[in-house]
Amino acid sequence: MMGSGIALVFASKGYHVKLYDAMEGALPKALAGIRNNLEMMAKSGIGNLAEMETILGKIHPIMDFELALTDVQFVIECVFEDLELKQQIFRQMDSVCPVETVLATNTSVMSIAEIGAKTRCQERILGAHFWNPPFLVPLVEVIKTENTSDQAMDETVKLLKMVGKHPVRVNKDVPGFVGNRLQHALWREAISIVEKGIADAETVDECIKYGFGMRLPVLGPIETADMVGLDLTLAIHKYILKHLENSPDASPLLEAKVARNELGFKTGQGFQSWTSEETVASKNRLIEHLLKLNKNNT
Repeated sequence: MMGSGIALVFASKGYHVKLYDAMEGALPKALAGIRNNLEMMAKSGIGNLAEMETILGKIHPIMDFELALTDVQFVIECVFEDLELKQQIFRQMDSVCPVETVLATNTSVMSIAEIGAKTRCQERILGAHFWNPPFLVPLVEVIKTENTSDQAMDETVKLLKMVGKHPVRVNKDVPGFVGNRLQHALWREAISIVEKGIADAETVDECIKYGFGMRLPVLGPIETADMVGLDLTLAIHKYILKHLENSPDASPLLEAKVARNELGFKTGQGFQSWTSEETVASKNRLIEHLLKLNKNNT
């Protein structure tokens, strides 16, 4: 999913992309998904169908690992979150790619330094965390380790800007980087509110969607703090922080739901009950919202 979406980002801006997957049947499925996404965007006024074959022609599916890494300047690894697997792939990439090739991982939470720990040229290793779907969400977190060179960071940021993304520099390699640390801090408090019976799940979501969530695309939390005044922010924090969830462990309610196979959309039951029609409607609503935002920005 992420790999094909990222391939679409670069190909749509004129870059030739090698798309590698060792799993039988994965590449035809990925190309079909890319075609579907291009058609969807064209119907929404983003790009046009006349460009589709040109874009698809710039994506080259390859099942040979070494061939996929021949004559490339930038590599993004997108396998699932398994540290040993990622380390193995980076060790292989490090042995095949020229030293000037930047090696990036799209991990959303794992340590970049740990992923690249078994490589020789650690100065060219960094994080490039795209958000899903990568062809519609502009943010990419570019994460620097203690060993990453300034040149690798600069080249990556420049390249991402050239393909229309909004790269941000993350100066320290910490779990979750910036975006997921903020996101999961919110999720932890939201789940705690439900667990403690303060409000039900639907109410928690409504408080975000119809409240401060409407401001977030325009005002980030730090800008909001400056706007309301740091004196007021401090006063509020002195009162409320001690009442907020600060457990380092996962919520017992979340643990119990997973143990009961209440996994959300995929099982029809999570914090709320979901029919198949409701899950499709929810996913479509998100995509339509992102398409509208992208169309307005073109």
